[in-house]
Amino acid sequence: SRLLSQFFFADERVTRVVAEINGLDAELDPQQYLVLLNQLHLSQAHLLAVLERIMEECIPTQRHSRDYLVKFPEELLVDNLGNHMLFAAECLLAGTFLEVEEADGAQLRPQARNLLCSLELVRTVLREQSLSQPGSYPEPVRAVLVQFDRLFAEFELRWGPGLGCQGEVCCARAGGASQSPHLSSYVSSLVAVKSPEEIYRQQEIIVLFCETVERALRLGYLTQEMIDGYEPLLMFTIPRLAIISGLLIYPEGPLSLERSPEQMSQVFSPFYNLLKKIRDLLRVLSAEELCLLERSLCTAE
Repeated sequence: SRLLSQFFFADERVTRVVAEINGLDAELDPQQYLVLLNQLHLSQAHLLAVLERIMEECIPTQRHSRDYLVKFPEELLVDNLGNHMLFAAECLLAGTFLEVEEADGAQLRPQARNLLCSLELVRTVLREQSLSQPGSYPEPVRAVLVQFDRLFAEFELRWGPGLGCQGEVCCARAGGASQSPHLSSYVSSLVAVKSPEEIYRQQEIIVLFCETVERALRLGYLTQEMIDGYEPLLMFTIPRLAIISGLLIYPEGPLSLERSPEQMSQVFSPFYNLLKKIRDLLRVLSAEELCLLERSLCTAE
């Protein structure tokens, strides 16, 4: 049940899979190669998850700020971002990231090298600690974790905006295993990064949703019990009501159609013309008809 013990066995799995990959000829057995790559991806993700829990337990107040993650796309944050970061670092050192400009690569490679060296040091130190005193974290262990956390955050901040890795992953340097040249196969796609303006616009949408809920409670469309109980219907009801609120009740807010589509949040800008049609239809409703419409939108029908 100890985290250091979990780390030891997770590290063993990564090392074992890497050894199998390095001993395999991918051209002779491509199917087994892909199986091992998938195993490596899963074992690395598990290793990083345990390491994250160790850092939360060992250095919770010394962690590097991750406020910059707000600018990353949500789909990137939930899809093993840490694993992708290590993958990117390995590929940078191997010179296989074609999307990186040479000038950027020259600046990123030292960071990638420092990060991977720091990870190797963390793995060595935690393995030794797990075999000697698996229930404690002496100061040298804490110092190594603080350094790794800082380097990881710095690399993530610098590289994360251009990262959208998926599919095959390359071989992490585990247990001193050498990098095999055929481990650079990967699929990479770029993802859009939120600008400061887009972050602000999405915060405006959050405010709109909050004001919509407050208004719905006041008018009796929703009840506090529904919110406290996380009623699934609210996932449909609140956005429906928010569109009406944004178009009629708060027309100068984030759904303002006086702006150009480019000035709206990316959440709604693709539907600019549709929103104009909806607004024009809403404007001809009487107060009673609008109330009936909103109550209808609160049902499961």
